[in-house]
Amino acid sequence: MSSQKRSPVIIITGTPGTGKSTHAQLLKDASPVPLNNINVGQLVKDNAFHHGFDHQWQSYTVDEDKLLDELEPLASAGGIILDWHTCEIFPERWADLVVVLRCNHTMLWERLEKRNYPLKKIQENNEAEIMEVVLQEARDSYPQQIIVELKSESSQDLENNVANIVAWIKQWLKDNQNPEDDSP
Repeated sequence: MSSQKRSPVIIITGTPGTGKSTHAQLLKDASPVPLNNINVGQLVKDNAFHHGFDHQWQSYTVDEDKLLDELEPLASAGGIILDWHTCEIFPERWADLVVVLRCNHTMLWERLEKRNYPLKKIQENNEAEIMEVVLQEARDSYPQQIIVELKSESSQDLENNVANIVAWIKQWLKDNQNPEDDSP
């Protein structure tokens, strides 16, 4: 898919509270090419790409077919950041880079408490982070060479992570440059 796209598709994933949306917004602002930042959870809510709200888990039951149908043309064109707490739903052919954000579980617990998450949801997400659930999903779904695990615990981590992803984008652009792009 990369050869047809002028800009990459970057998936930023991680347990809720690891800083996905902050990373995605800063990356959009710092990117050397225009990137459309798609908060997938918000897209699901705004466009009713779900089967309803699960009150026990305090989340929407996603209609994956509707969601993927909406995202397919955007991913095919490239130049997007997909920001979501899971990644395995996205076809392998879409992804040029999969960034899995990680956070110390004590710090994650505090972040989720500040968001007023119910205790059950805090426990579930904390356990998922400890058990590396999102990282394992990425490893099971994509080639290892496109997966990057990044620590997301401080503003310095955030700054370094965005700078490293920007450097990756610049290299991706060089590696995927069309010969006609070189013409004077």
